[in-house]
Amino acid sequence: MKKLSKLLPAFLALFLVFSFVSCDDDDDPKQPEIKTITDFVQANEANYGLLLEALTKADGGLATVLDGPGPFTVFAPNDAAFTAFLSSNGFANIDAVPTDVLSQILLNHVVSGAVKSTGLSTGYIETLSTLSPGSGNLNMHVNTEGGVTLNGGAKVTAADNVLENGVVHLVDEVIGLPTIVTFATADPNFSTLVAALTRADQPDFVATLSTANGTDPAPLTVFAPTNDAFGSLLTELGASGLDDIDEETLTATLQHHVVAGANVLSSALTDNMTVGTLGGNITANVTGGATLTDANDRVSNIVAVDVQAANGVIHVIDKVILPPLN
Repeated sequence: MKKLSKLLPAFLALFLVFSFVSCDDDDDPKQPEIKTITDFVQANEANYGLLLEALTKADGGLATVLDGPGPFTVFAPNDAAFTAFLSSNGFANIDAVPTDVLSQILLNHVVSGAVKSTGLSTGYIETLSTLSPGSGNLNMHVNTEGGVTLNGGAKVTAADNVLENGVVHLVDEVIGLPTIVTFATADPNFSTLVAALTRADQPDFVATLSTANGTDPAPLTVFAPTNDAFGSLLTELGASGLDDIDEETLTATLQHHVVAGANVLSSALTDNMTVGTLGGNITANVTGGATLTDANDRVSNIVAVDVQAANGVIHVIDKVILPPLN
């Protein structure tokens, strides 16, 4: 009993020390919970600090918006991507980017709804950017072959960071506002069209189709033939390839696919509507399906509509439009 009585003060002291340490641990601040897209960007500020800075500066407090209920899907560029973007566009820093432009670029990285990588497929999706000729939402081309590539450039490096208000996919480039050329080069269905537009003996169609909205001849409406459409044309003309089509005919043909000074959506097309292209008039009809009839009474079906770029709109057709044939 005497030994036990001597040990009690020691045990009591040890208990008090332990209790003090435990209470002190409970007072340690906890790490903030990562619930929203903005939380995610803040938690990864070491690599996404420029994105956080841009979101904070953007019109409408985009950082606050992405902290809200959503759901949203965000393609998030890292600091290296933003640094490259600023340098290539002549901006010293985020503050040097006009706020309205910055806001629309950021919105071009945001899609409504929570879209995981398994929900993405090759084709076009709609972003929240509205910097189009008619203030409609811009499109984004998604290519899922060998990973996910956006508008022919930005690649998803880490997908499916799932939050309570959406999904974040990390990307290695800032996704700029797309032009008609962006979609033509990003979409593999248009590779023959691109080859025709860039043939050495042709006018600088790339410069024309890259013209900023509001700068002549933009906005533009392009009726874009698919690779299969060009294949059918070569068969029709008895040609073995594009090189068999002479310079003048190819120029006139390509010009018949471009409308200058108008962002003509599919909803504006009507029966027997005369459409003035850079090469001459063609006729649109919508009854029984949207079609275009050229000067040779050849009919092209419009198989996809309203692919919206920042400087115009693309409608996809299944037959190449020809100029009047002698």
